[in-house]
Amino acid sequence: MYFLLPLLMAPLHVMGEKITTKPILVNGTYLNPELGKYHARLRTLSRSCLDIKEKFGVTTDGIYYLTTANGVVYQAYCDMTTAGGGWTLVASVHENNMNGKCTLGDRWSSQQGSDPKRPDGDGTWDNTATFGTTEGATSDDYKNPGYYDITGEDISVWHVPNDVQLQEWSNSAILRYHTETKFLKDNGGNLYHLFKKYPLRFGLGECNKDVGPSSPVVYDTGNKETTKNFYGPAIRDQFEPGFVTFRVFNEEKAAMAMCSGIKPTGCHTEYYCVGGGGHFPEEAPRQCGDFTGFDWNGYGTHTGESASKAITEASVLILYR
Repeated sequence: MYFLLPLLMAPLHVMGEKITTKPILVNGTYLNPELGKYHARLRTLSRSCLDIKEKFGVTTDGIYYLTTANGVVYQAYCDMTTAGGGWTLVASVHENNMNGKCTLGDRWSSQQGSDPKRPDGDGTWDNTATFGTTEGATSDDYKNPGYYDITGEDISVWHVPNDVQLQEWSNSAILRYHTETKFLKDNGGNLYHLFKKYPLRFGLGECNKDVGPSSPVVYDTGNKETTKNFYGPAIRDQFEPGFVTFRVFNEEKAAMAMCSGIKPTGCHTEYYCVGGGGHFPEEAPRQCGDFTGFDWNGYGTHTGESASKAITEASVLILYR
């Protein structure tokens, strides 16, 4: 940052008028404390939160600046404490309207309806489109360049109630877990490459046959029993808690992206998996959306196949390490 000082203290000319700038440091102290914080963040500019932790010894959770291999600089939340720290938030799946089935805001499935002619939907899980803001990750969908740029080994997943502010995410989460199997190493190092390997496309596979990676998890908040109880009582015999599973198909060959905290054993994955392709045939478009058929027997009723209100109104935050 010190190369900035001569420039900032030199006279400037604006439309012919000479303007003398003021120094930003006096006796090593920033006159503007916020600018000092900004420069401190830039000092640790790295490719991931794990890099920041290992290279600079940072142990404080918060927002840091990262850069991609192509030089794109962006902000990301770093969890520097859970299970040794070094976790980078790369995405969040947020259900903005359960009544809007594959409509505006359903970025992790389709925003253009349940359409067999668009079997891949928006393709968000395996493209480089980015959206949302770090601080707004529990109020809207979020995806930063780290999703496709960072090469990691494991993931951490947090279910945080919608609209909770960043500083309260960890304490407010109703479910938090992480993997320790390094399963990403065999799948390209991130979810972008994983879904290139296991495409999310309606009709591409069959239930319990064409399943992507599934990894056991270590719980940081909650446990297997609480995970199971978040979902409808009628389908709790359809899965095994204590895992995270990717790219599954239901009975009608609709593709779902991620079964959080769960390994499916049955074919009704639409009641407990999030995200997916562009077509969900059963009573279309009732199951189409980022949170698929969580409201099958009524929104938040927690009866039949319907999930609890708590899990339905919690954003799914995805972090890499």
